[in-house]
Amino acid sequence: MADSLVAVEAGARQVQGTFLGYGERCGNANLSAIIPNLQLKMGYHCLSEEAMAMLTSASIRIAEISNYVLSGREPFVGKSAFAHKGGMHIDAVLKAPSSFEHVRPESVGNQRRILMSEVAGRSTIIQLVKEIDPSLTKKSDETTRVMDRIKELEYQGYQFEGAESSIKLLIRKELGRYHPFFKIEDFKTIGEKPVEGRALSASAVVKVDVEGQSAISAAEGDGPVNALDKALRKALEVFYPKIKEVRLTDFKVRVIDKGATASKVRVLIESTDGEDIWSNVGVSTDVIEASLIALIDSIEYKLLNDMERQFKEFKFI
Repeated sequence: MADSLVAVEAGARQVQGTFLGYGERCGNANLSAIIPNLQLKMGYHCLSEEAMAMLTSASIRIAEISNYVLSGREPFVGKSAFAHKGGMHIDAVLKAPSSFEHVRPESVGNQRRILMSEVAGRSTIIQLVKEIDPSLTKKSDETTRVMDRIKELEYQGYQFEGAESSIKLLIRKELGRYHPFFKIEDFKTIGEKPVEGRALSASAVVKVDVEGQSAISAAEGDGPVNALDKALRKALEVFYPKIKEVRLTDFKVRVIDKGATASKVRVLIESTDGEDIWSNVGVSTDVIEASLIALIDSIEYKLLNDMERQFKEFKFI
């Protein structure tokens, strides 16, 4: 990539490469980084502003089609390219973005991420709250209630760094700005001893309620969590067909206390619909329940995003 940029400065007028540097061998020039460098920093015209603003969504879509896993650290288009952590750091970014961000996230279709962490200050919570209700301040009762709830969940073992989708849902719930898309009425998983010749080792049954309508679905999977995920999606796709677009790209489990097999576990999942990437967290002494909490948040975040996107398009029209 550096060679390509220097070559253009020296007079080259054609750069060959691939999006995300994806390809059969190493060394492919990464066009998703070269293009914004050339246009936003070096003054060369490559794309219209409208096309440049689609750079991140295009990268996610291409990665999805190519079965390429985005690490999140890709320049310009990565999930962490404009992520900020730490109270003083975040406060400075909000006051003077150019002091920390080399380009505006919106110019490449990305967005600023304010990470929750042990060093996050009150301003971090305020920023997330204001995204939902701009009228609220640090002294608002609603803000205090949100912060108390976050502290309570952190005491239970939740960690929201890298799972801002879950905290955005949490804030909405505490502010009374959220109506659930569905409710899990019951679920059951059955794990079996793997048998040679039988690929799937578990099954699950899920009963959901969507606005008073019940649906029951069953599925087999490679383990109880996979079976539960499939059964839940199968039940909900009848009501929300766009759930078919969602797939998990990462799944992490971490033991957070020393209770041996009775320990609490934290499950962090990352999902994509080919246009966006988001992460959610769940905590329980039962790894299946912790996984289900995260899966529910993931699906509800997708549905909420789609609803808000449609509302904005309708309002614009």
